[in-house]
Amino acid sequence: MSLQKPLMRGLLAKRLRFHLSIAFSVSIAAAIAFKYTVTEPRKQAYADFYKQYDAAKEFKAMREAGIFESVRPSGE
Repeated sequence: MSLQKPLMRGLLAKRLRFHLSIAFSVSIAAAIAFKYTVTEPRKQAYADFYKQYDAAKEFKAMREAGIFESVRPSGE
């Protein structure tokens, strides 16, 4: 009784098809996970921050703190 020879013809294509489908699935899952765990909360945090942000008030506070060299504080 002899052992059957291994099937070599088409082996690369068969293995590539299997591994590429797994790699594609994992990359799509990673992209979706990144979108919902990183980018969506970040967009929401920016939206919440700018809902209450007052640029004029912030400018006035920085001007009075002396951060700007070209703008005098309002008290002088």
